[in-house]
Amino acid sequence: MPHDQFMTWTFDGRPMTATSSQKAYDVAIVGAGIVGLAHALAASRLGKRVIVIDRDAAANGASIRNFGFITVSGQQRGQCWDRAVRSRNIWAEIAPKAGIRIEHSGLLVAARRPEAHALLEAFAGTDMGRDCRIVTPRVARDKVPMINADSIVGALWSPHELRVESRDALPRFSHWLAETQGVEFMRSTLVRDIALPQLMTTRGTLFAERVIVCPGHDLLSLFADRIATYNLTTCKLQMMRLAPLGTTPKLGAAVMSDLGLVRYLGYAELPEAAALKARLAIEQAPHLDNGVHLIVVQSADGSLVVGDSHHYGETLDPFAPNAIDELILDEFDRVFACPEYRVSERWTGTYASSSDCLMLVDRPSANVRIVIVTSGTGASTAFAIGEEVVAELFDSQSNGVVA
Repeated sequence: MPHDQFMTWTFDGRPMTATSSQKAYDVAIVGAGIVGLAHALAASRLGKRVIVIDRDAAANGASIRNFGFITVSGQQRGQCWDRAVRSRNIWAEIAPKAGIRIEHSGLLVAARRPEAHALLEAFAGTDMGRDCRIVTPRVARDKVPMINADSIVGALWSPHELRVESRDALPRFSHWLAETQGVEFMRSTLVRDIALPQLMTTRGTLFAERVIVCPGHDLLSLFADRIATYNLTTCKLQMMRLAPLGTTPKLGAAVMSDLGLVRYLGYAELPEAAALKARLAIEQAPHLDNGVHLIVVQSADGSLVVGDSHHYGETLDPFAPNAIDELILDEFDRVFACPEYRVSERWTGTYASSSDCLMLVDRPSANVRIVIVTSGTGASTAFAIGEEVVAELFDSQSNGVVA
């Protein structure tokens, strides 16, 4: 039915009519971060009428304050790893369609200690390690010329990872959804309340059959009582951009090191991780205490995005102590034989965090879902999560099942 015609629905036995000036949507998505956009893509591919509502004029949260690092290897074994594989493939599919540049692909995990090398060998022997291989320091330097081959005992090479520039990719993806998939956007708009089929917003009332709330780390604006039962907190991270001086060498792939092996659960949950954790607790205790590990990716201008740290709390201060950045750069300097550089940019990011789950889906009613990625895996898993939630939401309605 065209949007400019009258539409009458009945929900829970209550009739509701939308006038000709009020569009009606199959699904309204609250939140235009990567999780919300992933759900918009999944719904639009089912032919649904979709609107995305966001309080900000443009993306400025966790979805752009990151590495743009689409990670497969190292994600937790099982469902998270499977979602990462699926999401990576969707990124590879939509990026050229949406004009999103893939800056580089692949991941090199540099092992600075024998314990790290043993852990990587164990990982390569699991189902998660398919298509990955252990390489020598020389081969590692061939793949990533900036690596200090003398400082490592070997490395894991993974071909799966992709890198996009998040601050550019999110706007391009939104534009592509609007222009080619028919997704509508309502920016600078706060959703005050949801009583389907109505959504009360700061710009009036909208009508939708279903709603998916993707609030990021905003745990109070909508369904605060339900979200509170999950005992979520927030995580603050620090990152920076390095501008190498002189000729800029090509990175060629994302790079991680020993510290990441005890944070990324796909490695850290293997039995072989225990020896590395024990050694790091002695040799790099300040790094562990501040949640520091090393990820390095490169932008089109040759600059390097380097991070990060992890601090947790209900309300975290907005400040980025230089001492934390120095810990990050300490690990960078140990892994890379990089020419002189300067820090050209610094920032912090904040995301919702849970001690016992990587994401959650809450079901306030048959037609409402709350979806929160409670870890740093949003860019890497959101597309698969969106497909799952949208398929279940529309299937549960059609079958009369309350999830």
